[in-house]
This record gives sequence, C-alpha cells and structure tokens, in this order.
Amino acid sequence: HGSQHAFASQTVAGAERAVALPLSPDHREDLRDVPIVAIEPADARDHDDAIWAEPDGKGGYRAIIAIADVSYYVRPGGELDREARKRGNSVYFPDRVVPMLPERISNDLCSLVEGEDRACFAVRMVFDRNGNKRSHEFIRGLMKSAASLSYKQVQQAIDGTPDDAAGPLLDPVLKPLWAAYKVITQARDARGPLDLDLPEYKIDIGKDGRIAGIRVGDKFESMKLIEEFMIQANVCAAETAETQQRKVIYRIHDAPSREKLVALAEFLATLNLSFTKGENIRPANFNRILKEVDGTEHDQIVSDVVLRSQAQAVYSPDN
Repeated sequence: HGSQHAFASQTVAGAERAVALPLSPDHREDLRDVPIVAIEPADARDHDDAIWAEPDGKGGYRAIIAIADVSYYVRPGGELDREARKRGNSVYFPDRVVPMLPERISNDLCSLVEGEDRACFAVRMVFDRNGNKRSHEFIRGLMKSAASLSYKQVQQAIDGTPDDAAGPLLDPVLKPLWAAYKVITQARDARGPLDLDLPEYKIDIGKDGRIAGIRVGDKFESMKLIEEFMIQANVCAAETAETQQRKVIYRIHDAPSREKLVALAEFLATLNLSFTKGENIRPANFNRILKEVDGTEHDQIVSDVVLRSQAQAVYSPDN
C-alpha cells in the first residue's frame, strides 16, 4: 500500500536520544500517587490513554483522563517531527501497524506502561450528581499507570469475578470509576444522542497473509465506559480551543437527506414499524425505533439500516 514501514537511521537515533530527556515533576503536576489505569483491548499494541475517577463528596465525581505527552519527545521542526509530517498518521492493518513514530516513542516512551513514570497531558473534570460537567482544566503531568487492564478484565471484575490483576483495584479504583460512568450516562441520556449499538468486526489473517475469516469481536459495557470518558475529554478540548479562539477541525454530522429518510421509512414499513419523515428529525426519532426492536430478531438489521440512513461525516473548520 506504499506505507513507509522503515525509519531512516537518523530518525531512529533521534528516538533513542529522547530516552535521555529528564522526567521530573518540576514543571509538571505530580500524578504518580493517583491510581490512573489504562483500559484497552486485550490485543492493544500500546497504551496511550488512561482514566481515573473518585466521588467529590457532593454526589458528583472528579475524573482525570490522561494521554501520553508525545509533544515532550517530538519537538517542532526536529527530526522526529519532520518524519511524522511526511507520514501524517499511523496505519493500522488487521495484524500489524505501521507507526508514524519509531517504536521507541510509540511503543515505549509514549505508552503508559504499568508501573513506569510517564509524561502525560491530562484533563481534570468535575461532574455534578446529574452527570453534567461543571468544570475542567488541562494539565501537563507526570503519572505512573496503576495497571494496564483489558476491557474483559474490567468487565469481569465489575460483574463479580475479578482476576489477580483487577482484584486489588476493584474497590479503590474500578468501582468509583464505574459509578462515575453511570452518573455521566444520566446526562448523556438526557441529551438523547443517537444510540446505535453496533458490533465490531475482527479480521483473522492466515499464515499465507490472506484473510482467513471475519468474526464479531467481544462486546463489553466497559468499552462504553472508555468511550464516554473520551467523548467528555474531547468536549473539554473543543471548549478550551473555542475559548482561546484556536483554529480547529470539527467532525460534523449533518441531518439525513430526505431521500435516505424515505428509504428508511419504506424499509421499516416492511417490519410494521412506523417512522415519521418530518422536517425536524432528531436522534430521539431513531432511538425510538432502535428501542422498539431491541432484543428482537430484527435488532441488528434495523441498527445497520438506521446507520446507513445517516449523513456521512465531513470535516470542516466551521462548527
């Protein structure tokens, strides 16, 4: 596919020199005593974000979302920055990744490895008892991940069967995090966003390098927990950028076209489901249909058709 999978020797050398950069709390907030945990897919190649939450004593919660502070190692105009600009992004294949940065950076210094000091960029948020965000602040910190857990490990722990890694963290870390997630979803439900629950497909690669099979991946509520906190972190970033009048790119979902709504209504009619094609279509209109078929034999196909009825996302400098 033309992806540059090898790095020039000077780029690799630049990544190796980054190891010598001093890590201290002198110019960072020391978060190493906060039990922040990374929760990723079991086959994750690196751990680039982690979360933590605790009750605030008023019915609400304080939370921290931390990501690896890549900018500490990749300085503007440097060798690593120039190489990253050429590549533009990492490229993910089913069985491998072509990284934008050398592995010393992407899989080591900027991976939130359990028990290791790491530079991080974090947002601290406060939510009230109804799950509404009341305040946030961005910080550069020094953290030490308390654990690297998989979605399955977290889900099993919450469901009452923790393993040796998740067990010690269940009461002090995972239960407060889960409780914060449940409070935040109250506000989410009140906003009423489109509530599609779609499967994630996994591609298995055979020894000959060809596709050997496609299967439905595991689905856990712990995935929604991470998704919800990441959305909140993105909202904070957008609000801060707008306050500071920074130029950013927005991902925009326009309203569905009239043609797609007509096609959706015609399909739903074959299942004896009614759908209003009015002028003011809101996510609640779709959510009503999704709720009506939840748990039935038509659940999956209706979810797929509702997804296809939506306008494709576009990217714009205008909100």
